[in-house]
Amino acid sequence: MPLIRIELYNKETCVVAQTMLIKKVLTILKNHFLYQFKILTCISGVDYPDKLYRFQVVYELLSLKYNTRMRVKIVTNELIPVDSVEHIYKGSTWWECEIWDMFGVFFLNQNNLTRLLTDYGFQGFPLRKDFPLVGFIETRFNYPKNRIVYEKVELAQEYRTMDYILPWE
Repeated sequence: MPLIRIELYNKETCVVAQTMLIKKVLTILKNHFLYQFKILTCISGVDYPDKLYRFQVVYELLSLKYNTRMRVKIVTNELIPVDSVEHIYKGSTWWECEIWDMFGVFFLNQNNLTRLLTDYGFQGFPLRKDFPLVGFIETRFNYPKNRIVYEKVELAQEYRTMDYILPWE
């Protein structure tokens, strides 16, 4: 198997695989008679902005025959796309779209890579650690115009006085 590292956490196996070989690793883990991880329970994204490969994509697998779980991790950055595994696990389509929407990790050969949790015109990726806390633009409904308007975020500093009594002091 093309693995970089094998880790154990609380009797659960975690495998770090090469990014370009994720389809082969998951195919082996799903179809080999010693593993039989037939169910993909979740795909998660993690952001480590200080690392060279800042994103980690974690695939969580379940084998009903052997009653075991396994995590398969790969690392990538903004420029390296990850192969989609939707032809291996059909349920991965939603999670891949969600990771692309929240982190900006692009999945190759994904048939329906759309934004799920943000608006179509949304700029940026909200779960990245370097994303500003208030965002870039404000979306609100304007009743006189009877439509949604987009405005730049403006933080009025005069309303940010913090001179109230704290209960723990």
